[in-house]
Amino acid sequence: MLLGILLGAINPSVLDHKIVDIVEPIGILFSNMLKMIVVPLIFCAILYGITSIDDAETFNRLGGKAVAIYSITTIFAVTIGIVFTLIFEPGIGVKITLHNAPDLGVNTSLRDMLLNIIPSNPIKAMADTHTLQVVVFAFFLGVSIILAGEKSKDLKLVIVSTTQVMFKMVELVLKTAPYGVFAIMSGVISKYGIDVLASLMKFAMVVIAALALQYVVFGLMLFIFAKINPLPFYKKMLPVQALAFATSSSKATLPTAMQRLHRNIGVSKRSASFILPLGASMNMDATAIYLGATAVFFSQVMGITLTLHDYLIIVITSTIGSIGAAGFPGGSIVMMGIVLSSIGLPVEGISLIVGIDRILDMLRTMINITGDCTVTLIVDKMEGTFDEQVYNNKNA
Repeated sequence: MLLGILLGAINPSVLDHKIVDIVEPIGILFSNMLKMIVVPLIFCAILYGITSIDDAETFNRLGGKAVAIYSITTIFAVTIGIVFTLIFEPGIGVKITLHNAPDLGVNTSLRDMLLNIIPSNPIKAMADTHTLQVVVFAFFLGVSIILAGEKSKDLKLVIVSTTQVMFKMVELVLKTAPYGVFAIMSGVISKYGIDVLASLMKFAMVVIAALALQYVVFGLMLFIFAKINPLPFYKKMLPVQALAFATSSSKATLPTAMQRLHRNIGVSKRSASFILPLGASMNMDATAIYLGATAVFFSQVMGITLTLHDYLIIVITSTIGSIGAAGFPGGSIVMMGIVLSSIGLPVEGISLIVGIDRILDMLRTMINITGDCTVTLIVDKMEGTFDEQVYNNKNA
């Protein structure tokens, strides 16, 4: 990113604008690769998350409570991201023209969106990148597989294998990110000036501020719903948060988080082994903040005024996207395609923030795993299996 900025900041007259012609195709190829994996990854990730639930009886009791709290916190988190971006307006003052810009005269009503949410042809929905329809189809298919029981055992194995292949493809695409970021940043800075960089930095600060507020909200949740002092929780979670920050993966942090919740914080082994993995598969509050904030940021950069139903769509799709992005590094970058395309913004906008995404991804993972552990503790307290003596033991 820094090399791209330096190259793009060189006086265009010196290079006679040739830098854009030489470097821009690399950025376009990178953007195309991102678009290539959006739909299949959304489909596989959501299907994988749903079909990973095996114990229906346990899920109905523990999972029902957890999913309800997860959903509420995720929706609240999206709202935080949207509100912070609207207040601080990091995208105002910089206008960027992206490829395949939307027709600003076209505005689908909320009624039309609800009527079209179920695809009449799921294959066509995938081909036309109607991501919300793809999500709905994946959800119905996942529920059907669960209800089919033992008969769907072989298909579940195929889904697991296919999803792992898709995760590997994401990893390969993201390995090309340095070259794509270099090309995109040099082209953008050359065309639009250094003001773009200032806008990106301001956006990063807005996201960090929103994440900080969400971190405080977790403490309030423990105080209000679990009726405990949140300070021991924050202190005992530091090793888990450090690991999450370093790995940028909730799944990689999961074993350490489960062990620490049970041994050091006092959560029952049953809740730690069921609710926490469920959260790592579907509860990504920080990712939801990021997706919501990014959608509003891009609308500001492109000079698009969003309507009330646009914000509602952002809340819905960011919640869904945070579920699909769960557990692997860079997942939110791919799932951003859901949010942008749902309100008519070009997916190419994703490439603009790839350069600053890594550090934000590390912070997001830290907040995500903290949220998962918070909800796990609250549900365990509701079940009456939480050990407060362990929680308050400073040596534990």
